[in-house]
Amino acid sequence: MVLLLRLVVPRPRRRARAVVSRTFDRDRIAIGRRRSFAAVCAAVVLVCADDRAEAASCPRPEALGVSRTLPIEIGANGLFVGTKSYPTTLPLQDHEIVLTFDDGPAGRTTDAVLAALAAECVKATFFVVGDMAAAHPDQLRRMAAAGHTIGHHSMTHTIMTTASFEKGRADVVRGWETVDRILTGATGERPTTPFFRYPGFAATKPLDAFLVDRRVGVFGADFWGSDWNKSTPEALLALTMSRIEARGRGILLLHDTHDHTAAMTPKLLAALKAGGWRIVHLTPASGPR
Repeated sequence: MVLLLRLVVPRPRRRARAVVSRTFDRDRIAIGRRRSFAAVCAAVVLVCADDRAEAASCPRPEALGVSRTLPIEIGANGLFVGTKSYPTTLPLQDHEIVLTFDDGPAGRTTDAVLAALAAECVKATFFVVGDMAAAHPDQLRRMAAAGHTIGHHSMTHTIMTTASFEKGRADVVRGWETVDRILTGATGERPTTPFFRYPGFAATKPLDAFLVDRRVGVFGADFWGSDWNKSTPEALLALTMSRIEARGRGILLLHDTHDHTAAMTPKLLAALKAGGWRIVHLTPASGPR
């Protein structure tokens, strides 16, 4: 049994967001468009429920592991989550974290991140760039085979506010088609995993409408490590944990393309485990298409 939460909410005004550089970048839910968290909670309709949260299995009981899996169903009004860009986020409990990594797969640094995650039986969501996937297809397959969720981050990491709608849409679609060809050998109007993150969080209203029409969810973040800036693993860990602790739950954004992030990831997982934080793994509600 699962918990199905379906939210139907109107489309409010967009919040302003900053555009950043190229390097910056089993509860079931269906969430409508953006709204205050209180209003979203008020719109929940309970369809069916089970009082058990299914945790991912891990052969090492001392590992951080995955506390629960959260399948995401994209409703007719779309999905826009992450308080850095939108008024609300995923329905996470206190001390629950969703790990996400952008811009890969990148070879050596991605391998280091994957090894750290595997050592702690942790699953993450990787928002991959099509060009990078095409350059590292075997690594992308290993990433998916390890149980990580593969989301999309366009073909070329185009900042969509600098491109025409047609160019931006083509770049988004080419990105998910490239990934799906590598992983499944087929493509469709909707990606296998209908999760997308805008490069630089630079969304446009026409592309938002396109993604809603294709029922592709848009994921922002609730905090990030600012790992696109030069740093040491120790400084990056301190900054990242300070932001996690200040908010108490949410979607974390990092990049598997940086040496300091790869070196910091085992330390981050150790700190999360020591602090009693729990990992939530996102998946499509019905599994990959």
